[in-house]
Amino acid sequence: MAHTRIHQLFDEKVAQAPSQPFLFTPEGSMSLGQLAVWVDQLQAELLGLGVRAGDRVLVAAENCPEHVALILACSRVGAWACGVNARMSAGELAAFIHKADPRVVYFTAGISEATASHARAAQARPGVLPGLWHTGPRPASVAQRGALANDVAAVIFTSGTTGQPKGVMVSHAGLLQFAKASSASRALGPQDRSYAYLPMTHIFGLGTVLMASLHAGAGLVMRSRFDPADVFDALARHGVTQLQGPPTLFQRLLSWLDEQGIERPATPALRYVYTGAAPMTLPLKQAVEQRFGLPLHHGYGLSEYAGALCVGRLGERRDDTSAGYLVEGAELRIVDAQGHDLPSGQTGEIWMRGTGLMPGYFGDPDVTAEVMRPGGWYASGDLGRLGDDGALFVVGRLKDMIIRSGFNVYPVEVESVLSIWPGVARVAVAGHTLPDGNEEIIAFIETQPGATIDTDALRAHAAGQLAPYKRPSHVVVVDALPMTLSGKVLKRELLAAWSRAAAATAA
Repeated sequence: MAHTRIHQLFDEKVAQAPSQPFLFTPEGSMSLGQLAVWVDQLQAELLGLGVRAGDRVLVAAENCPEHVALILACSRVGAWACGVNARMSAGELAAFIHKADPRVVYFTAGISEATASHARAAQARPGVLPGLWHTGPRPASVAQRGALANDVAAVIFTSGTTGQPKGVMVSHAGLLQFAKASSASRALGPQDRSYAYLPMTHIFGLGTVLMASLHAGAGLVMRSRFDPADVFDALARHGVTQLQGPPTLFQRLLSWLDEQGIERPATPALRYVYTGAAPMTLPLKQAVEQRFGLPLHHGYGLSEYAGALCVGRLGERRDDTSAGYLVEGAELRIVDAQGHDLPSGQTGEIWMRGTGLMPGYFGDPDVTAEVMRPGGWYASGDLGRLGDDGALFVVGRLKDMIIRSGFNVYPVEVESVLSIWPGVARVAVAGHTLPDGNEEIIAFIETQPGATIDTDALRAHAAGQLAPYKRPSHVVVVDALPMTLSGKVLKRELLAAWSRAAAATAA
């Protein structure tokens, strides 16, 4: 019988192999059967708190077995798991609670002082699992009714690059479909172990890491935070076969290897490396492949499509930054400003539909209507083109496209040129609107540790690689590029800080 909720996939694996180790933490390992006991206990606790189908259960979480158990227990009772990162401020957490309108709020208080502090402020108390605290039920919370109540598994809050986070409703069907597709794309099996530091409050951690591993019966080496030394220890000694994360993860791993003077790390079991959630530059891809001795696979995904729309083929080596090919159950179009299909090779907006597409943004029907198009297509706001072989190339965000002297400039093209300059760690290119309506190009540079950038030499390098209208008007060296937890650069913050500094200088 086909599964209709994500917990059914877990229950099936438990019935097949209850003693199989599933979660590996610094404190020890946990089998599927042991985790099932926790899920049973939390299911009973949720029901005792009055949680029913269509209720939201918000959890301020860091990666841990307790969070996994709560996600599955919510599925058991038909509630929607709403995970938010526990390291946010009290004001941010309050805003998410207001938006989600949860029946009850949980905290993984046993994992960090940051989470415990939130729990104490909310007057939460320990529940059936000592490290997982909860508030009392919120009587004013309104449960979702109708078919949607049973369809939705989770609410993922977008990273908020626009400054206005939205709650993406993620369906059981979408997560189950992507679990199958992601597992198949890397031939994942019970013998595999993934390094699981990616927050399961984000679709990357929930879909690609947790759900795909459940589908395959693979293990998770689970960590609550990122530590390069621990990553390489897990690769060397704990049988990690799968390493996945945003480009920033691999940048930090390469920097750590350089600092330690290590050319090739010990990775005896590693067979698959993958990056997603943000654009990848060719220099980074080449550096990762050289150091790890494996192809760096790439994909294109977003919260609104329950995981990834495209992924690279297993073992395929490419000398470009393609985001791969459509996964099973997905469709995409590249369209112009009027919604007309464009031929291969031409750049336009990426539209998508399929099993993984969200039912909408929770509590925001008007915002949902703004991104939906006739025929059930979702207009992503991302710009891309298709190669002749069907591979997708993502070139940036529609709103980030710079129009200079009447020409379109895609920031990723400029970033790729600047990122290969010695000493450059990361680059973010953005447009600044001038009084006459034209845009100038600002390049923000984060340097490698101890490096100094000669900006005049960098400009000369850009002049040799880019047409005049694509060259940066300003090159700004910054201490660090501000990023979301999923590794996306917050360009609006960079532009705001640059504008303030420019105004202060002018004054």
